[in-house]
Amino acid sequence: MANFPVVDIGKLNTKERDSTMDMIKDACENWGFFELVNHAISIELMDTVEKLTKEHYNKCMEQRFKEMVSNKGLESVQSEINDLDWESTFFLRHLPVSNISEIPDLDEDYRKVMKEFAQELEKLAELLLDLLCENLGLEKGYLKKVFYGSKGPNFGTKVSNYPPCPKPDLIKGLRAHTDAGGIILLFQDDKVSGLQLLKDGQWVDVPPMRHSIVINLGDQLEVITNGKYKSVMHRVIAQTDGNRMSLASFYNPGNDAVIAPAPIFVKEDEKSQAYPKFIFDDYMKLYVGLKFQEKEPRFEAMKAVESSVTLDPIATI
Repeated sequence: MANFPVVDIGKLNTKERDSTMDMIKDACENWGFFELVNHAISIELMDTVEKLTKEHYNKCMEQRFKEMVSNKGLESVQSEINDLDWESTFFLRHLPVSNISEIPDLDEDYRKVMKEFAQELEKLAELLLDLLCENLGLEKGYLKKVFYGSKGPNFGTKVSNYPPCPKPDLIKGLRAHTDAGGIILLFQDDKVSGLQLLKDGQWVDVPPMRHSIVINLGDQLEVITNGKYKSVMHRVIAQTDGNRMSLASFYNPGNDAVIAPAPIFVKEDEKSQAYPKFIFDDYMKLYVGLKFQEKEPRFEAMKAVESSVTLDPIATI
């Protein structure tokens, strides 16, 4: 099997731009994942984010997680657990309105650095969307406009820790799923592994790499590209040693954004449109109950409500 794709995005401003764009294209078409290096987010900022995230877990989250494990008797389970994950997590919303000031137990320094980190990730996400447009033959800005809806995109960060697990064969760190949204930017632990994706029927490790940002594509980009790009099943394997840090930032369409295959991917007879048209929030309501199941039934369910979407997606951009 080919090596996991690592893209040096700094080469976009050199004579190697074409080959770099080809690497991104191949990763989107054949992996649904790739790892970015030289992405212009400062190493010092990333180191500070990591330091404060781990300090916050130790100070505020670790004891709560241990109490949850004890209350549910998870350390002594004898059979596979399929209804929960071995993770400690909280969510920060950045757009359309930030909730960082409302999250309890966050030190002021942590709030400040996470706001700065989110701003850098937002810029990177929008750059990537334009690069995808270029590779797909879409006009520049098409994906950002589709995602915008009437109030702008949804953007937030799931801050997770995966503590040492005594029975990783029976409890997943995070059960297998595809991501519902648009484009996901992951800053993961570079020492403790665990993230895997499903490729050609085999689980493949996403290699920890210092100061990289892992990119993966969500269900909405599969719909917009009419299946040219695919969202990919992935999971986190719990480890017996080490606490794995994960900051996954989701750049998603706005709640009322109308999602549909872009016209350039649909022939006139419409039979080539493999995916439905829907409002993003409707999809999310369905996804909540079906996250850990195959994505195809979700798409089929949205076809049933497609007739209620009367907006023309082109009129919204």
